[in-house]
Parts: sequence; structure tokens; C-alpha cells
Amino acid sequence: MARKDHAHARVRHWLIWLALLLALGAVVATIGWYKLFREVPQHFDSVEAYYRYGSIGTEPEEGLPYWVWRVLPKVFPQHLPEEAEDAGYAALGVVWEEGEPTPVGFSLKTLGFPRIGINCAACHTATYRTSADGERRIVPAGPHQTFDPQAYLRFLGDAATDPDFTADTLLAAIREETELSWLDRLLYRFLIIPRTRDGLLEQAERFRWTEERPRWGPGRIDPFNPVKFHPDLLALDPAEDDTIGNSDIMPLWALDEQEGYALHWDGLNDTITEVVLSGAIGDGARPDSLPVEALGELETYLRELAPPPYPFDARDEQMAARGKVLFEETCAGCHGPEGARTGTVIPQPEVGTDRHRLAMWTAEAAERYNAYAEAYPRDFDAFVKTDGYVAKPLTGIWLRAPYLHNGSVPTVEDLLRPAEERPVVFHRGYDVYHPDRLGFIHEGEAAERQGFRYDTRQPGNGNAGHEYGTQLPAEDRDALVEYLKTL
Repeated sequence: MARKDHAHARVRHWLIWLALLLALGAVVATIGWYKLFREVPQHFDSVEAYYRYGSIGTEPEEGLPYWVWRVLPKVFPQHLPEEAEDAGYAALGVVWEEGEPTPVGFSLKTLGFPRIGINCAACHTATYRTSADGERRIVPAGPHQTFDPQAYLRFLGDAATDPDFTADTLLAAIREETELSWLDRLLYRFLIIPRTRDGLLEQAERFRWTEERPRWGPGRIDPFNPVKFHPDLLALDPAEDDTIGNSDIMPLWALDEQEGYALHWDGLNDTITEVVLSGAIGDGARPDSLPVEALGELETYLRELAPPPYPFDARDEQMAARGKVLFEETCAGCHGPEGARTGTVIPQPEVGTDRHRLAMWTAEAAERYNAYAEAYPRDFDAFVKTDGYVAKPLTGIWLRAPYLHNGSVPTVEDLLRPAEERPVVFHRGYDVYHPDRLGFIHEGEAAERQGFRYDTRQPGNGNAGHEYGTQLPAEDRDALVEYLKTL
């Protein structure tokens, strides 16, 4: 009997230890979930605030630990543009509103720990100043003039490559910004910081192909080659595809007026909802993180959002009236709201603008994107290959400079001149506006210092084509410019 009791005692002993181990495992798992994966919903007072700072689902896959991201410019100023080492992320052209923890277009969301991700507003938020010392005005859904996405990616990659990207260095910098708990310090030291470095190095390698092609520069991006070449998306090989997709960033306002039109520069999709959702995918959202309902609300906001009116008072109404007549005669067929060709693809040989962006998007890419999206909450089926560029409505045209699909013509005044008279080299990314020429100041000391040198002789940067209206007399061109200020 004693032997039987002893056996029972041993069983109870092991059961107690097993229960303790299971309880300990449950506690560790709970802490791990809480510290690394717990999702805290964001709350915003308005859809505009969500547009500026809300998550579009990029944080799980592409997000960075907020406090690591926050201190990188302080730790690695040598990897920022030389003339603006002390400016932090502002050196890369982001817009940072006073009192906000992130720039416009960057979402701060807690998934276990605070993470930062990109959203649509990073590229689709315009700024302008009416004078060099004037207030910088922020316009949601406009094309960003100053943000340089490629420079941002390169900064992150250069920082990760730096030997000082260590837990000791970064935790010391973070300590000056916030107080982490002892457990958070351990997690940052042994898990979060090493994994962040590995992730940034992987990202830098993924974008290595951009180093062999012309720079994007501020206000431009290659929107679809990163999708084509991403191993988890379309998985095409950049070594076998030397296309250049460098494109001027487009406005997202007044989407309702583009219902049924061909969208993007080359009309590769004609469904607004697919364009909104695929934009989130391009920024890093994945099937289990894509916030379809929230993006639907965002789409409604963008459909109804109007661009700001031209901000300068000195307009010649009589000249504008004359310009309206010229617009109806010369431009409205392709750019007017009732134009027969508005929102349609104009064959590239006819419009004559640079071919590179068109060549970038292939029939194979369209087929793969439609098939890839089968894993998402909403399937895609509208991606196609086209043979030209879309004739866009000109809503808010005054704030959409530089012009053409690659941003190769600095002002409307220049666009109304023959290609051989347009600037061969100019500077873009300086957001002080030139009211008479309908575009941003692109020459002079300030533009050279703060802007990006754009050379139209580089592949993908050509400024030829779209010679419509270039034969008008000078006074008619001036009248047309005056009318375009009213759109």
C-alpha cells in the first residue's frame, strides 16, 4: 500500500510541475503577445485626420519600431543630405505639423510596441508657399512637392549598414526621448533592434535595382516596379527588366469626377476602389492587414474632396474669360469634363511623351497582379496593359506642377512652348509658388539649394511631346494660363 501511495505522490508531483510549467508558458505567451503583437485600435476625430495619420495596414509587414525610427536621424545625421544634416526627417522633404508624433503620411500604431508605417498621405499631400518666408500650407490629397521617397529608403538602408546600428547606441539615444521599462529594454536589445536592422538590410537589397536607374527625386516615385520586383508580390526579376517607371506623384482629390475613367498615368486600371486598395498594397499592406472598411471610408472622402482654389488675388478676369474660349477650342476635347477623350488613353505615338513609364507596365505584370489579389478580402480584375497615357481632367491644375507624367516640365507656361524651348535642366522640390507661370520656382539660388537637379536628358526624364497649344500666339498662351488658374 505504501508503494502505491508513493507512486501516486510521484504522479501528483509531476502533475504539479507540469501545471506550473503550463502556467508559466501561458504567462510567457501572454506577455509575448502583449509586448509584440497586441493591436491597439487608432482613434481619429475626422476622416481627414485618418487620411493624414491613420494606418492602411503597412505596420505588420513594413512598419518600424517607432522609437528606433525616431532616433535614426540623430544617430546617423551623416546619412542625410549633406546640406541638411541637422534637419532630421525634414531633410528628406516630409511635412511635420507641430505637436504631432509623426510627419504627415506616417502612421503610429501599437502592435505589441509602437510602430510607424507609411500611408497614402506620405506622397499625396501637397505643400506650397506664396513667398520664401511665407507660411507653408498643407493640402491633403495633392501631389507632394518636397518628399523624396527614394532618399528616405536610402537613408534607412544606409543607417542599417552603419556599424553604429547597435543596441547600445540606439538604446542610449532612445533613453533621451523616452523611458522604456526593463522588459522593453531587453526586448529592444535582443529582439526588436536586431530584427529591425535585418529588415532594413533586406529592404535595401530589395531596392538595389534603383541605384542603376535615374533618381526619382522629390515629388516623384516609381510606383509599380517595386510591386513587380517584390518577391512576395509579383516576383519579377529586376535583373531581367531594366524598365524605368519614374512618375510624377498624382493628386487624389475629386475622384468622383474620374468615375469610369482610365486611372494612373497609363490607364492600367479603371476602378477607383481597386486603385485605393492596391495603393495600400504597394505601400506594404498584406491580406490579413488590409483595412478594407477604413479604406472604403477614405475612398468616399477622396471622391468628394475638392482641391484648394488658386490662392493669389491678382487675376485678370477679362483675360481668363478669353482663355476659357481658347480652352474650349484647344484643350477641352481631352481635358474638359465633357471632352470626348477626357479620361481615355491617348496612344503614345500621338501624344509623344516619354515612353519609359509606359514600357514599365507589362501584360504579364497586369495578369500577375489580378491573380495575386485573389488572396485579398476584395479580388482585383481590372489591371490591364495599355498603349499610351491618360488625358486627365485638369481640376486643381495650378498645384499639380511640374507637368507631364514624369514631371519633366516645370510650369504650364513652359508646357505651352515647343519641346525645344522647354528647360533642359531645372530644380524641383522647392515649394515656393510662381503665380505668373503657373508652377513652382525652379531656378535661382534657393531652388538650387533646396531642390533636386532634374535633367531631362536622362532616360525616363524626357520633356518632349504634348505640343498641343504650343503654336498659339503669346497673348493667347497667356490668356489660357490665366483661365487654368480657375480650374
